[in-house]
Amino acid sequence: MMKNRILTIALLMSAIGCAQAQKSLPMLVGTYTDSGSCGIYSFCFDQVSGKAEKLDSLTLRNPSFLTLSRDGRHVYAVGETDDRQASLNTIRFDAKNGRLQLLSSAATEGKSPCYVATNGKMALTANYSGGSMSVFRLENGGTLATLTQRFLGAKGGPDLSRQEAPHVHCATFTPDGKYILATDFSADRICSYRLRGTTVVANGIAAQIASSSGPRHLVFSRDGRFAYLISELSGKVSVFSYRDGRLKEIQTVVSDSVGARGSGDIHLSPDGKFLYSSNRLKADGIAIFAVDARTGKLTKVGYQPTGRHPRHFNITPNGRFLLCASRDDNKIQVFRRDEKTGLLTDIHQDIPVSKAVCVQFF
Repeated sequence: MMKNRILTIALLMSAIGCAQAQKSLPMLVGTYTDSGSCGIYSFCFDQVSGKAEKLDSLTLRNPSFLTLSRDGRHVYAVGETDDRQASLNTIRFDAKNGRLQLLSSAATEGKSPCYVATNGKMALTANYSGGSMSVFRLENGGTLATLTQRFLGAKGGPDLSRQEAPHVHCATFTPDGKYILATDFSADRICSYRLRGTTVVANGIAAQIASSSGPRHLVFSRDGRFAYLISELSGKVSVFSYRDGRLKEIQTVVSDSVGARGSGDIHLSPDGKFLYSSNRLKADGIAIFAVDARTGKLTKVGYQPTGRHPRHFNITPNGRFLLCASRDDNKIQVFRRDEKTGLLTDIHQDIPVSKAVCVQFF
């Protein structure tokens, strides 16, 4: 009887400890540093109350996008500058106390890197002004990133004010681990690249997008069957089926209904039942769509106004909160998600951060 009681208490304590661990979530915020921000900030985010506690910061110029290594030990952050100082930075991150330490920096050899992705063996940056994708081999346990290849985008879109030069906005690994897809903004297309170990080989065009679309960010469904693209200029979300490095369009829906030509980011909820896309420049906010699990198609169910310029946003792993970086209001807004309807409610727990542009959970 005593042994059973001890076992029961031990299991209860273990459950409590697990619940506490799930309650606190490490969070990193990337910024632009021209208006008072020092660079990257770490927080502890409470997944129950929606409150955040600042832990640490790291001085770095314009770390506008960042991602975590596969083992959770390192952060890869771009240095988005329109000059030769443009860089990919490797940072040591201690998730227990939020401490950040810069380990190394490598030139992207492409101006204005605005996106970074990794598969554990290599890292990619999409260089907007440079109109290129840079490929880095990760060495020394992921602490060093060595530039090995660079691929150029193209132009050809009709918008002479926005597509006047090549721009690459996103480069991401496909769920099957065999390919890279990159959004070629000014050519209105998505390029495909095949992986051969740590070598990247051009693989043609994954999809051609409607003229003057400006393809921006791309995300995949959990099962890898579907991909969703937000196009900045057209303000539309394109739904694709995915197979072997190629995309087949099956639906296009409107995210930006006012023609602002400034759509930004796109994410699926953790359960895959809802998709969210942000829009800027006019009627700033986030469009909400229900996802048909069988067909991948979308149905618009709502629109949530946000602060000014919602460049990037993210959803907590438990699906309860959506945090939106409202860059021009210098804050991160915290919205509670209704997991049944997908709709958002502002809980007024704003996190003040100067020129916040990227939110990542780890």
